Amino acid sequence: MNIYDFQVKDAKGNTVNLSEYKGKTLLIVNTATGCGFTPQYKGLQALYDKYQAKGFEILDFPCNQFGNQAPGTEDEIHQFCEINYKTTFRLFSKIDVNGKNESPLYTYLKGQKGGFLSKRIKWNFTKFLVDKTGEVVERFAPTATPESIEDKIASIL
Repeated sequence: MNIYDFQVKDAKGNTVNLSEYKGKTLLIVNTATGCGFTPQYKGLQALYDKYQAKGFEILDFPCNQFGNQAPGTEDEIHQFCEINYKTTFRLFSKIDVNGKNESPLYTYLKGQKGGFLSKRIKWNFTKFLVDKTGEVVERFAPTATPESIEDKIASIL
């Protein structure tokens, strides 16, 4: 099994096969609109603007598991991100990243790069970097800003 075997829902409820991202470098992020890390959307968008033409994609998965910091609907979240951060990368449906209802995608990601003393996601804006072959190459803590991981992204593009 690899990342391309998963299906997820986009913000409009459509099924998306992650196989459509074969050959692209991915940054998969669980996000929230009311989090202290929410301003990272600006840096994420800057990375996307800079590297999208080189095959870079950001997959944004809102998560309301941490302090109820993503309480809105997918439409409300999308509007917030567009208005406040001018985001253009793909927004997916809200998911759980821990626990009995966690997304199978996140079960897989955590299995590949558990790190941080446990396999649990500690907070929103945890980032997983996936190379063009679908291998999860690194996991970044929420405190890792998009700017601080740019060199790693650029090196695998």
